[in-house]
Amino acid sequence: MQFTINGQSHQAEVDIRTSLLDLCREHLGLTGSKKGCDHGQCGACTMIVNGRRINSCLTLAVMHQDDDIVTIEGIGTPENLAPLQRAFVSHDAFQCGYCTPGQICSATAMIEEAKMGWPSHVSGTLDGGVTLDNEEISERMSGNICRCAAYPNIVDAIREVAGA
Repeated sequence: MQFTINGQSHQAEVDIRTSLLDLCREHLGLTGSKKGCDHGQCGACTMIVNGRRINSCLTLAVMHQDDDIVTIEGIGTPENLAPLQRAFVSHDAFQCGYCTPGQICSATAMIEEAKMGWPSHVSGTLDGGVTLDNEEISERMSGNICRCAAYPNIVDAIREVAGA
């Protein structure tokens, strides 16, 4: 099977029951995305597929052969951090770091959703014009759990980048 991950073509022979998360971690060596709960409840496995964030533990790899898949490895590198990654560092928005790849992937896609005017449950209007304030960011990031409770710093980092 052929996959496009982080802009690169990857070939892999996997069982049709293999999750996208397991394809990346076990077959392609892309271990940035984490397996937290393996039930779609923690967000540690969040990846961006065709511009939308998904829990990669809940979707089969075979469903994404023609999709554009982005993992944390495709967002930035240690030598060239993306703005959101730099903000996470400067705001100390991580402690153990386990959830950080999923948080950053989710926040990256969330910022783009807001730019496109996609409302959330707490948005004041359905007609666009989304402002990423604390309440909006918290609602949109609610699927990503941080067991170390670095939430205030995560929100600060996202708000800084979203406002730039």
